[in-house]
Order: sequence, then structure tokens, then C-alpha cells
Amino acid sequence: MAQDPQTPMDEELQRAARDAEPQPETPEGEVIDNVLDADDTGAEGSLVDNPEAEMLAAQVEELEQAVKEAKDQALRAAADAQNARRRAEQDAEKARKFALEKFVKEMLPVVDSLEKALESMSGDEAAKTHVEGIEMTLKMQLDALNKSGVEQLDPHGEPFDPEYHQAVAMVPSPDAEPNSVIDVMQKGYTLNGRLVRPAMVAVSKVS
Repeated sequence: MAQDPQTPMDEELQRAARDAEPQPETPEGEVIDNVLDADDTGAEGSLVDNPEAEMLAAQVEELEQAVKEAKDQALRAAADAQNARRRAEQDAEKARKFALEKFVKEMLPVVDSLEKALESMSGDEAAKTHVEGIEMTLKMQLDALNKSGVEQLDPHGEPFDPEYHQAVAMVPSPDAEPNSVIDVMQKGYTLNGRLVRPAMVAVSKVS
């Protein structure tokens, strides 16, 4: 049996029926997962496939290390310079203080001679004028040495000090403290605290 030809109205009804049929939908979770997977893939690719960023990071690290080393070197150089300046100042101070040491040593025998002359003339009334002259000369000599930082060591009655005294005899002395200076044969001298000549002394010992 032959079918009747479709009219335009029939075709319109069929199209409307097809549009009204439910269409298959993509689950919402699957859509989100697809989007996230695409983002992760892009991020991993950007990190792995970006050698320029890795090179820049390495250069920054090298520069930071270089700056640290330069700072350490600058601090060490400043400390070395300060130490060198301090040593130079100390050397200059020592040179200034002890430049006269040789001269002082040469002048001490003159002082010794004047003192011995006074000792030998002490009982001679006729030589009183000479004694006064020698005393004045000795005082002027000692004053001049003192102005240059020279101090006389006359340790009679003091405890024996091996740093400044040279013991030439040990003498029994019941009236003196043991290991004390009971006689000074030759006076000692220091120059700005440095020993130029020790005092030659006799030291008491237990009898």
C-alpha cells in the first residue's frame, strides 16, 4: 500500500518531535576533570620546557654567593688594615720611647763615676767645694735622664726582684727579712719602664 505524500505540516511536526527528544549530557565532574587535567599539563610543560628560567635562577644564586664572598673579603681586608695600622702605631711608639736607650747606656758610667767620687770625698772637709760641684753635676745629669724617661733603681731594703735586680752575693743577716736587698753595689735604671741595667745587689739569707 503506497504511502501518502507528506505535507509540509507533517515535516514540521516530525522536526519538533525530534528536538523534543532528550540529548545525552556530559557529566559535570568529567568536564571539570578535563579542564584541570589540561591546566596541569600546561603548568608542567611550562616548568619543564623553560630552560631560560632555570638559567636565570642559577645566575641569581651565583651572584648572591659572589656578593657574600666579596663582603667577607672586604671585612677581612678592613680587619687586616686596622691590625697593620695598630702595629705601626705601636712600633712608632716603641721607637720614640726607646730611641735613647743606647745613649742612656753610654751615660750611666758617667753617673756611676760621679757617685763614686762623692762617696770617696765625703769625709774630706777641704774638698767641700768640690763635693758641692760634683753633687750639682750629678743632679743635673740625673734630671736630664729623668726628662727622657729614665728612672733610677735603688732597691735597698726592698724584696729581691729578679726582673730588676741582679744578685751578686747572698749574705746571712739576722736583722733583715730573708731574700731582701741589704746592699746595692750598683744602681739600676729603666727607660720608660724597660730595664736598661739591673741593680747589682747583695741579698739576705737565713743564717
